[in-house]
Amino acid sequence: MSAVKNVLRDNYNVMLLNDYLRKKIKDAGYSGVDISKTPTGTRVALHVTRPGIVIGRKGSGIRELTEILAKDFGLKNPQLSVVEIDHPELSSSVMCNRLASHIERGTAFRRATMWTLKQIMENGAMGVQITCSGKLRGDRSSFEKHTVGILPRAGHHAEVIVNEDIVHVKTPMGLIGIRIRIARKDKVVPEFELKDMATIKQKNVAPKVEEKEEAEEEKEIVITEEIAEAIVAKELEQKKPRTETEQILFEAEQMKSLETLEEVEEKLK
Repeated sequence: MSAVKNVLRDNYNVMLLNDYLRKKIKDAGYSGVDISKTPTGTRVALHVTRPGIVIGRKGSGIRELTEILAKDFGLKNPQLSVVEIDHPELSSSVMCNRLASHIERGTAFRRATMWTLKQIMENGAMGVQITCSGKLRGDRSSFEKHTVGILPRAGHHAEVIVNEDIVHVKTPMGLIGIRIRIARKDKVVPEFELKDMATIKQKNVAPKVEEKEEAEEEKEIVITEEIAEAIVAKELEQKKPRTETEQILFEAEQMKSLETLEEVEEKLK
């Protein structure tokens, strides 16, 4: 029984640590934590979208987190490392936190849900399912489920391909639960490789494209001052927000142009 108790205690501590980090480094785009024990101590890998916020100026953020993990969570000699997420839109934890932030700011849950679905699918997801439950519109509790694309529901492929996370958000009406399940194409097993018409056409056109590329390489490209200024201006426009709070504000402005199903129905009347 002692071994079972140790496993339960470790899992409970990991759950508490996950909840703490979700609130502590929210602006860094927290996605998850990996803990592994070594002979010299405990390795803790934090997966975030913006590592600079976690590290802090001259490593002050890392030192503060190390002291908290050793003192409050009882980790022996914690060694922290920060891992940057390449595609935050394909991380269920990051998208759950963003959707919860939009609902906390007062955005209609359907508009926020449709925007999240659009962002995930545009970044190359195979499928996504978003479930919102709680007091969404009135005193009665209800739930809505929105699914786009291909999403395995059961079996080994569902465990390997699908990334899932759950978060709860407090609103004036009550507590709302959000669950996002994302199926990623890069985790598909090779024998079940997806083939669409775009890839087939691309193979047929490949020889012609190679000939065009060889012809373009022979041409000399001259970059003038006007072209250089245009490139710099474009890079400044595409500059990413520094924190998750700025990302939420940026998305809130873009979300206003999104048409919901209710608005489309009103236009058709």
